[in-house]
Amino acid sequence: MKKLLILYILILCGKPLFAQDSLKNSSNLTISGYAELYYGFDFNRPANNTRPSFVYSHNRHNEVNLNLGFIKANYDNGNIRANLALMAGTYANANLASEQGVFKNVFEANAGIKLSKSANIWFDAGIFASHIGFESAISKDCWVLTRNIASENTPYYETGAKLTYTTDDGKLTLSGLYLNGWQRINRQDGNSKPAGGLQVAYKPADNITLNYSNYIGAEGADSVQVRRIYHNFYGIFQLTDKFGLTAGFDYGVQQKAKGSSDYNHIISPVAIARYQLAEKWAMAGRFEYYQDKSGVFIATGTPHGFDTKGYSLNVDYAPIKNALIRLEGKVYDSKDKIFQKQTGFTNNSPLVTASFAVSF
Repeated sequence: MKKLLILYILILCGKPLFAQDSLKNSSNLTISGYAELYYGFDFNRPANNTRPSFVYSHNRHNEVNLNLGFIKANYDNGNIRANLALMAGTYANANLASEQGVFKNVFEANAGIKLSKSANIWFDAGIFASHIGFESAISKDCWVLTRNIASENTPYYETGAKLTYTTDDGKLTLSGLYLNGWQRINRQDGNSKPAGGLQVAYKPADNITLNYSNYIGAEGADSVQVRRIYHNFYGIFQLTDKFGLTAGFDYGVQQKAKGSSDYNHIISPVAIARYQLAEKWAMAGRFEYYQDKSGVFIATGTPHGFDTKGYSLNVDYAPIKNALIRLEGKVYDSKDKIFQKQTGFTNNSPLVTASFAVSF
């Protein structure tokens, strides 16, 4: 009885200490969330209600569904930082189909430490957003509702470690990455070679962002692996308070066979213009072109391979700060008949998508 009484007193005395420590830590911890519901109608009416295989976001036809929903915890005390976000949705089903077990539901899981007291140098490791491209999986952060073809077919996420340096004025950020592969959590079976990449982001003015990112890796098992090199350039220009322009260009090469000096090529220019119509209303238009004749990323088995233009027009309405309602019309126009419809194949793929996104 005496021992129990002492234990009880210690617990009571300890409560303010634990509560105080928790309160202190809570200022460095942020809980946030995101959910995006959508409805898409593909006028080619795919029988399996799934958009073409090169589409991973908003990829379901004629149904209301969750594209992406996640809950995220972020910790940052200035010297140590960490992120953990778990997700669900059709994006996760399509884009992480090859991942194992619970990894299919991990949107982000990483931790980092600041390496210098006087300079902004960080070392981070884990699962984090890709360093390639200007469009992410979070639709509300993108100018157009759906993703462009190049964004859909470059990594949305990557796993490994990165070293990041940002100048004191925040204008220049340099990153070097050691990766497990091209959008992989686990390295591919039989592949013993890591991959890597660089990112250079420069803001010469508050209204201009310039970025170059690359990726270098070996794809496939060691016995047959081929070298892949990918370059991504883009610039974001807020030309006036209401009008902005984003222009990007991707260029990638991959060996045709192990040890070969011949390469397959991928190119993709993208341009987006966005105009703020009023406080709560905005619209954006996008043109894109994607050429992958040899089927490195998108195989078609047709004479010209994947040679496709895309046109999008988007209208946004933000009723409140953390909610966004969007409507987009999009058409793909391909050189070959690669899009399946119930009566056969066609060159075109028209689509209308509506979404409602909420963040907190």
